[in-house]
Amino acid sequence: MAVDLLLGLQWGDEGKGKIVDVLTSNYNIIARFQGGPNAGHTLVFNGQKHVLHTIPSGIFHDDAVNLVGNGVVIDPVIFKKELDKLAEQGVDYVSKLKISRKAHLILPTHRLLDAASETAKGKAKIGSTLKGIGPTYMDKTGRNGIRVGDLELDDWKIRYRNLANKHEAMIGFHNVEIQYDLDELEAEFFEAIEVLKTIPFIDSEEYIFNALESEKTILAEGAQGSLLDIDFGTYPYVTSSNTTAAGACIGLGVAPGKIGDVFGIFKAYTTRVGSGPFPTELFDKDGETMGRVGHEFGATTGRARRCGWLDLVALKYACQINGVTQLMMMKADVLSGFKRIKVCTAYQYKGETISHLPFNIEEKNVSPVYTELKGWKADLTGMNKAEELPEELNEYIHFLEKELGIPIKIVSVGPDREQTIFR
Repeated sequence: MAVDLLLGLQWGDEGKGKIVDVLTSNYNIIARFQGGPNAGHTLVFNGQKHVLHTIPSGIFHDDAVNLVGNGVVIDPVIFKKELDKLAEQGVDYVSKLKISRKAHLILPTHRLLDAASETAKGKAKIGSTLKGIGPTYMDKTGRNGIRVGDLELDDWKIRYRNLANKHEAMIGFHNVEIQYDLDELEAEFFEAIEVLKTIPFIDSEEYIFNALESEKTILAEGAQGSLLDIDFGTYPYVTSSNTTAAGACIGLGVAPGKIGDVFGIFKAYTTRVGSGPFPTELFDKDGETMGRVGHEFGATTGRARRCGWLDLVALKYACQINGVTQLMMMKADVLSGFKRIKVCTAYQYKGETISHLPFNIEEKNVSPVYTELKGWKADLTGMNKAEELPEELNEYIHFLEKELGIPIKIVSVGPDREQTIFR
């Protein structure tokens, strides 16, 4: 058996949560492998909207085990709020949820450090969600972090205090005003820790190895998107973890040879939250329409997403570095009504036309080269068969498949799990 991967191919917000929810019935285990509560995976079913930040998107299925892997960073306070909402909905999460002992914890002072650092950058800020993700990963690589397994040790509170004291000193180095009441923040944190302890802690790499040996099916779920990868994204406007396929091996302890299918998810257009380059960004009526019709607001931050035409140069790059075997196209319904649809198929880069993603895609270096296709007017939201899709949409899909060399197996035509067309 092998582990299948599900990844976002753009700057996040592609709709991974919905597809994990749709595919969960095919898997015994759903495993989240990186990121933290800066992610927002939205699921819609039975007329209700659900937003998850750290808990894997298979939690609403009775038969799936949901694993938070070692590559994830966990804020106990946010995690507790997620569990409280699940309890209100009658979800028996204790029997379906497991946490890796090697996952790192986000402390209250990590969030304060994040805020101080971002404030100090001024106009050069990277658009952090201020969830403490970056400082937590910094402590991880700096070998200072506190892990879930440390909570089982007698001296974990001493370790906590030493690290929190260090953080408070570091906050002062930024020379900015950050108002906070650490006693209040810590009271909430320690209460949440006790709730976290009700979830089984496991040696997750051993758990996954044994699951594969016993022929269990596993789907690894990523957060954010490939263009936010710390190594391969649009640095420095990226997240603090490896969001690409290689990150699943590190974030779960899975050998590269044990990776099966790689499902790549992308929107029929492109969006981005926060700062950073965006070659196909629109500032006209078309961009406003995409944002309004697509309800383009961050599930975690509530910030409006920047919108633009599909960037095939960046998408092809993401497919290459991830080894994508199947594609899923989201929000095709949002493009209904556009007379013409543009696709960026190349860049003008420093006086020449290129079809690969260069080191720097800032506006001063890159301008998009577009191919135009016919749009469609049909309302897709009530369709449930591939044969019902308008001819122009099928032409758009075939064009993308030819350019990318990878089949598009799913087309999403609405937020609900039922609004999913298999091709």
